[in-house]
Amino acid sequence: MQTKIMKTVRYIYWQDNAMWLGHLEEYPDYMTQGQTIEELQENLKDLYDELTSGRIPGVRRVAEMEIAGSERT
Repeated sequence: MQTKIMKTVRYIYWQDNAMWLGHLEEYPDYMTQGQTIEELQENLKDLYDELTSGRIPGVRRVAEMEIAGSERT
């Protein structure tokens, strides 16, 4: 039996005329849409499943890193 683990994923969304558009914050190059905010969220969940499945080669992601710098005077 497989157990599903809930994960919180951030997304960016906006309304353009009658459609809701959005993308996952971690994957800004991959957009989707829906006629309602609920449909957009479902499409974003499907998109997340596809992007994290390993079946799509060359998926681009956003990441963060810390860089040490020196103060300039």
